[in-house]
Amino acid sequence: MGLVAVAAAGGLLVSGGSGADPETPRGLRGLPAPFLGTTVVGSGGLTVAVDAYGDVVDLRAPGPAGRALIDNPAARQTAGTVAADTGIVPWVRIGRGPALPPWRGDQIRQRYLPGTNVLVTAVRFGRVRVRITYAAGDSRLACLTATTDGTRVELRSHEPEAEKRLRCDDGTARRIVRAAARSDRRWLRRARPLAPSAPPWALRMYERSLLVLRALSDRRSGAVAAGARDGWAYVWPRDAATGALAFAAGGYRAEARRSAGFLLGLDLQSAARFYGDGKPVPGRGPQGDAVGWVAAAAHVVGLAPPPRLPWRNLPDYQEGEAGDYLGNAIAAGGTELSLYGGESSRRLVRRLDDPGSGLDSAAAWAVEPFEIRPLFPAARETMVALVRGGGRFGITPNEDWSGIDPWSAPTAWTAWSLAALGERRQALRLLADLRRAATPAGTLPERVDFRTGIPTSTTPLAWSHAFVILALQELWPGR
Repeated sequence: MGLVAVAAAGGLLVSGGSGADPETPRGLRGLPAPFLGTTVVGSGGLTVAVDAYGDVVDLRAPGPAGRALIDNPAARQTAGTVAADTGIVPWVRIGRGPALPPWRGDQIRQRYLPGTNVLVTAVRFGRVRVRITYAAGDSRLACLTATTDGTRVELRSHEPEAEKRLRCDDGTARRIVRAAARSDRRWLRRARPLAPSAPPWALRMYERSLLVLRALSDRRSGAVAAGARDGWAYVWPRDAATGALAFAAGGYRAEARRSAGFLLGLDLQSAARFYGDGKPVPGRGPQGDAVGWVAAAAHVVGLAPPPRLPWRNLPDYQEGEAGDYLGNAIAAGGTELSLYGGESSRRLVRRLDDPGSGLDSAAAWAVEPFEIRPLFPAARETMVALVRGGGRFGITPNEDWSGIDPWSAPTAWTAWSLAALGERRQALRLLADLRRAATPAGTLPERVDFRTGIPTSTTPLAWSHAFVILALQELWPGR
């Protein structure tokens, strides 16, 4: 799901560079740079990513793993060479002054209308306030703008395919916004509630995670995209399988079965990721945990599992070089799990028979969802040690990880398994970390800067929100 950094690819766009290279506009203090999505709009049809400034930075149809209608390469985002006319940008003209983009404002706040995927971005330029509201229908993006002091807002785009989908400040736009809000709220009322003892923050986190998963799941095919961003708008079997598990835990049986059914139709030996139509995406070979995760999704909805496949000498969830990795072995029900340290050190490391490879957060998978009970003590010790070494915003994937920025998916899956083991205090600590890492709108980035908590990658990430749903249902199980 994108644990491989794209910095190297991004560097190609500026190395040996020329003055003709564009430069990403500077963001406001405390916010990520423009054109990195921080929210997602939609309900399983047209899928829209919006950045922290109210710019539409990714638009996909016919579903979240569909064709991109906005060209915003992830490599350019990483390299800092995104042109200022990318996507759909609302430009604000105050009086006779020049038109200004939102990132030139004095303050920006972003939130969803309660219980919906309808997004409101509020920008302040001095005394002037601008509100931009986005909602997505099946095939059209609606935008409503409201301003003070006669200020004008003009949505500019150099993306013809995206512009054709846009309706702004007319009767059609208002109808799309109202219909989207009603649909989201009806859908959310179907959810299995958390227990009455769940605190308000848990309820908010639960609802937002369900809505994110709704936005990133094709409601026709069941394909769950990892994120609404170039390079992430694909179906990874492990991510999508976790989505199916989360739908089932949240009471959405039909959605869970549809997602699991889509996964069972994939050729898991052909690739690591897939397009929304089920075809393999070239460039990365199969990964060793795919079949295990798909089998877990199939089991929870009562479908027959896929046939077993080899898991050795394949990449794992970190998507690097091939090897014999802990996560793959757990997902495949491997028979030599003690060689990962379980019997001797009571902790589990990443690579087979290699104590120096570092404790691996995938140890959590031995508890949930794969329930390898002999490994529970070692998994517990591993997770507790990783939590102890974590920071304010969560943990890294494993102890030997090359970076220091925390990742939300390992933090969330560790919270789920610790909760399942009765380690409630530790699980709540990790959920507090995730709350700090979340954007003001409540979405979870793939990873954040370890000092500031500012998103540095795809936001929101379906995988992370799916694990949050599972952890919260484990802590406060509903009826």
